[in-house]
Amino acid sequence: MLCSARQVLARSSTLAHQTRFFSQTAFRMSAAQLSFSKYPFLAKLGLSEDNPGVFNGSFVAGKGPVFTSVNPATNEPIARVSSGTAEQLESCVQAMEKAKAKFAELPVPVRGELVRQIGEALREKKAELGALVSLEMGKISAEGLGEVQEAIDICDYAVGLSRSLNGSIIPSERPGHFMMERWNPLQGHVAIITAFNFPCAVFFWNAALSLVCGNTQLWKGADSTSLITVACQRVVAEVMQRNGYDPAISTMIQGSGATVGNAIVQDKRFELVSFTGSTQVGHIVSDAVSKRFGKKILELGGNNAMVVLADADLKLAVRAALFSAVGTAGQRCTTLRRLMVEAPVYDDVVSRLTAAYKNIAIGDPLAQGTLCGPLHNEAAVKAFEDGVARATSQGGKVLTGGKRAQLQGDVKQGNFVQPTIIEISPDAEIVREEIFAPILYVMKINSLAEGIKYNNSVPQGLSSSLFTTNQAAIFEWTGPAGSDCGIVNVNIGPSGAEIGGAFGGEKETGGGRESGSDSWKQYMRRSTCTVNYSKDLPLAQGITFGSE
Repeated sequence: MLCSARQVLARSSTLAHQTRFFSQTAFRMSAAQLSFSKYPFLAKLGLSEDNPGVFNGSFVAGKGPVFTSVNPATNEPIARVSSGTAEQLESCVQAMEKAKAKFAELPVPVRGELVRQIGEALREKKAELGALVSLEMGKISAEGLGEVQEAIDICDYAVGLSRSLNGSIIPSERPGHFMMERWNPLQGHVAIITAFNFPCAVFFWNAALSLVCGNTQLWKGADSTSLITVACQRVVAEVMQRNGYDPAISTMIQGSGATVGNAIVQDKRFELVSFTGSTQVGHIVSDAVSKRFGKKILELGGNNAMVVLADADLKLAVRAALFSAVGTAGQRCTTLRRLMVEAPVYDDVVSRLTAAYKNIAIGDPLAQGTLCGPLHNEAAVKAFEDGVARATSQGGKVLTGGKRAQLQGDVKQGNFVQPTIIEISPDAEIVREEIFAPILYVMKINSLAEGIKYNNSVPQGLSSSLFTTNQAAIFEWTGPAGSDCGIVNVNIGPSGAEIGGAFGGEKETGGGRESGSDSWKQYMRRSTCTVNYSKDLPLAQGITFGSE
């Protein structure tokens, strides 16, 4: 029996494991002792022990469940956010309706100036926001700061776009006629639904472009990173208010996927829905938005591979594999999950990488020297353990790791696991899955052709990389018969994309593109305009129709 979208979305909230769902598991422990006072930087971001989870032009307390944010390194509750309801979502939409017309008429460079100021405000709060990303999501300090820097970078990029958004001038076959393209803001609103693993940057990937393009927008962040959502929303709102613009240009609501999320994707007033999450929920979002002829940007699962040929710089390849597989504790959508090494250098590469894994410092993400922080929640740890067990049952051999990490001190109760390498056949069924944890499968291949075959053999198609010094191999890998992913790298890992390029992938990754290149076009409405400046009315294709 087929389930309704509402039923599946409701079920997804109980499956908060390695994938990114509409509603990541919200830790609702209102009676627990909060650890808010341990982190003075939270107050500097305008946060408190209890925070409103709705912004409809002003912050208002949500009338839905209270989400308690939890530090994954200690499993201590940090602070609470009152989530919104479907009725409060309507108040956000109504506020955007009132703000839209005036904002859409602003000159694009003026909108760009607002985004420039948002970027400057992020710079001023970079240290605090980066620490919050580490505290609430679990990224190590360098990566938390890096995520905020990514948000700053996309603001800078969008400011440049505000002086260069342009359409085409098209030659007309009719005398006295002029053809051009005009790009205007969308008629409806933009909905931005983000996941826990990049709780700051992905919002700004969308928001910076959407604002420059003249849209009103609503953000629904992951339940389990609600503090980051509220803190970033404060940054945007303060810039709008300081410049005398309606802050409802950019609204926010924290709420469950089964209620608020479902209402968003069903609402035709959201002309564009940008969704980052699992492939399972992505199917639901895609069907719901397409059914009403809306636009969508989907950034879904990744199952990323690196191919290392015998002629590669092996030192470079091992360094790239280490960061790509272990960074963010394996919780990036671009995390390296499959390492394919050509037979002549297989043993050497695996030996070097295994040795490097044994030196990875696991611990508090806010502590200096930590290279691997916690998984985001206990469900992710269980998914990790299940993944290791299934891999070994399918013939895999654990070369290093494979267990929970036993730590001491304040992080003794955290969600830590050992970064894991498993030697396995590329034909094993589990290799086709994305497990959101630091599990790296290593596989022996005999040629580039075999590497391309296995790279392309999985349902996902986000990121990929090849290590080689062979020029012909580079162009084969990046060409029509090469990698089928949206990101196709050479001599760098699959993780860590720059904002200047379009980010996204093919197949079950969703086909959407965010961030750089011409991704801005998705946030605008294209009109082909023909202007007749003559006194005649010739028809195209030489058609004649009656007489004057």
